[in-house]
Amino acid sequence: MKRSRMLVGVPLAIVLALGVTPALTGCGIEGIVKDATGGNVDIGGKKVPADFPSAVPLYDGDVVLGASVGSGDAEVWNVTVKLLDAKAYQDIQKQLADAGFTGEFGATSPDGGGTGTFASDAYGVLVVVTSAGINGWVANYSVSRTPASTPAPTP
Repeated sequence: MKRSRMLVGVPLAIVLALGVTPALTGCGIEGIVKDATGGNVDIGGKKVPADFPSAVPLYDGDVVLGASVGSGDAEVWNVTVKLLDAKAYQDIQKQLADAGFTGEFGATSPDGGGTGTFASDAYGVLVVVTSAGINGWVANYSVSRTPASTPAPTP
């Protein structure tokens, strides 16, 4: 991944995880990110992006926010889903393992939730389960293609 995409992708993932993107959309954040990355930006609101990889299972909850940045091999997706409770990370880990992903939640907090990294031959997934205050618990999925799944350029 090019450094410029990474530098924009990380802050964008943080903004998306905090759920403040809807407030920024009116200020032209999609245009700013598109200009910085040279790629497509889809801050789709409360739905999973249309091209979100079907190989990555999502927890069955209301979508709080869905977005994608970039295009082709450099596209990344971010989806935030509402959870029943803090212990949902156990179900998320099982779903990903059942779908062929390796990894686990390496850090969990005493009140529940946690952070996990998972990988398959095609995708890398970072999942953060956290409290959203009075709105309950959410899981934020940041998904990118793994370098091995990106075809080499043709000479």
